[in-house]
Amino acid sequence: MSKHFKLKRGFDIRLKGAAEAVLEDAPAPKSVALKPTDFSGLTPKLSVKAEAQVKAGDALFFDKYNPEILFTSPVSGTVQAVNRGERRKILEIVVEPDGKNEHREFTKADPSKLSREEVRDQLLKSGLWPFLKQRPYGIIAKPSVVPNNIVISAFDSAPLAADFDFLFSKEKSALQSGIDAVKKLTDGKVYLGLSPKQSAGVFASLKNVETNTFEGPHPAGNVGIQISKICPIGKSTTIWTLSPQALVFIGRLFETGKLDLSKTIALTGSEVKAPKYYKTIHGALLTDLLKGKTKNEVNQRIISGNVLTGTKVDTDGYLGYFDQQITIIPEGDEYEFMGWAAPGIDKFSASKAFFSKLLPKKEYVLNANLHGGERAFVLSGQYEKFLPMDILPVHLLKSILVNDIDKMEQLGIYELVEEDLALCEYACTSKIKVQEILREGINSMIKELG
Repeated sequence: MSKHFKLKRGFDIRLKGAAEAVLEDAPAPKSVALKPTDFSGLTPKLSVKAEAQVKAGDALFFDKYNPEILFTSPVSGTVQAVNRGERRKILEIVVEPDGKNEHREFTKADPSKLSREEVRDQLLKSGLWPFLKQRPYGIIAKPSVVPNNIVISAFDSAPLAADFDFLFSKEKSALQSGIDAVKKLTDGKVYLGLSPKQSAGVFASLKNVETNTFEGPHPAGNVGIQISKICPIGKSTTIWTLSPQALVFIGRLFETGKLDLSKTIALTGSEVKAPKYYKTIHGALLTDLLKGKTKNEVNQRIISGNVLTGTKVDTDGYLGYFDQQITIIPEGDEYEFMGWAAPGIDKFSASKAFFSKLLPKKEYVLNANLHGGERAFVLSGQYEKFLPMDILPVHLLKSILVNDIDKMEQLGIYELVEEDLALCEYACTSKIKVQEILREGINSMIKELG
């Protein structure tokens, strides 16, 4: 039975640079890359060496502790490089496309007629399994586990986020096939979270799902917030999540028997000349995609993802594994006259400290400047305004800092991943690295409890 949830706590950051509903083809990337660093807790082991020839769907690396979980090439071509960091940590596996678009063949079948084991094996062999995330902890789902439920958010409420109804308006068949496939992986339900604006969109007509609507400011679109309302997580509860883009990839796999990782992303931000949507490939090099599209090639922050949870990249960086947008904003490293003491007509604040609070619909050009360093961590009640969950964030973070496992558990760490507290970090007057601390706590829980 469908339910409607109206969330009051949260906050919308009104940035300039939303993508116009126009779709163009991006230039074919000169290389693509998979980055093991996109996955929490992953220890990668290489399946190929530099100069190896691969097809789309061939394994590039696998999880050392779960060897059946493969990470496969999005394109056919040559393994150009294996880039490493400190202690030879694998940072990127780069593939140069050959333009032939050769694919490894997988099973073409109606997933609704397959067994759970057949669907699972197809996802593992094709390399699509890593798109399935497990809650608690926000890590890659374990193939041996049967989740209680699967939850999918069909909209993104983050700043300048892509419009999913526009992105997937022509992907109804693949979305439905993806739903039919993941339905096989659970004995429970598949939940789909919609915004009120999607009552007549492509997601509203999908079958074999239970839909719920979520109304309110960000983080209403976060799947973790939706889980807390429909099927809360406990120590003995396992929920899997995935994105609509992952559903499309899975649906294409079963409909065609090929791994098709072409995707549409939103190029957004105040530093983009004409924000719009571009068709590209999973893990694409950003150099050609961004060429000539930004206002200023210096003093700009390029983010793979959104401004709250995305990763800083260079122009010669690559699109993140889970990212559906690229955001470009000013770096903000120039001198600012009067700083915080200015009246702030053109400034934006979650605390309503500036006169701009009198303009509730105005959009702003915000930069990456933190405006200060880390300060004392105090109880102010500030975080609770931005988290629509029955959790005390500051108490939880302090229990993490002293590594009190029992307190972390009692205070609700199982329900959270970094994106759920991203707004708290944005609004924090103490400049605390909230997301980083939360991940440290989650890693402690994994180490202690498994």
